[in-house]
Amino acid sequence: MSNTQKITPCLWFDNQAEEAVEFYTGIFRNSRILNISRYGEAGREVHGRPAGSVMTVEFELDGQAFTALNGGPIFKFNEAVSFQVDCETKEEVDYYWERLSAGGDEKAQQCGWLKDKYGASWQIIPSVLAKMMSDPDPEKSGRVMEAILRMKKIDVDELVRAYAG
Repeated sequence: MSNTQKITPCLWFDNQAEEAVEFYTGIFRNSRILNISRYGEAGREVHGRPAGSVMTVEFELDGQAFTALNGGPIFKFNEAVSFQVDCETKEEVDYYWERLSAGGDEKAQQCGWLKDKYGASWQIIPSVLAKMMSDPDPEKSGRVMEAILRMKKIDVDELVRAYAG
């Protein structure tokens, strides 16, 4: 990687790494594909991939470095790891929710969490949520928690109403 980021998440795909990276970089601004490496003949008895097929894709989403790996069907994404997208406005929440959830698992949508069409989990979170949830007034934060538990995509206006009482 060409940046100074010390820790880079690596996303394991069966064989859709390049397709997924194109999907993600098409959604997030300030994003780009940095490098694509391909499998060769060496190690074919281990990796089983055709020579010339995509092995890894190094990319950035809004400046955050990632690597995508075509590693086969051995591992699948699950909700134990998710990516939080901090949104300043209702429009941003709507933008990321609509694009990332397209073709994803609708049953996996709750409290701002969604699962995209590749199985990766995302949290589309309005910035004001942290302030509301950490309010020292337990009634305010409690009303916000009750409201969010009824939501799939977070409705910022409804959260503000719940917070205000």
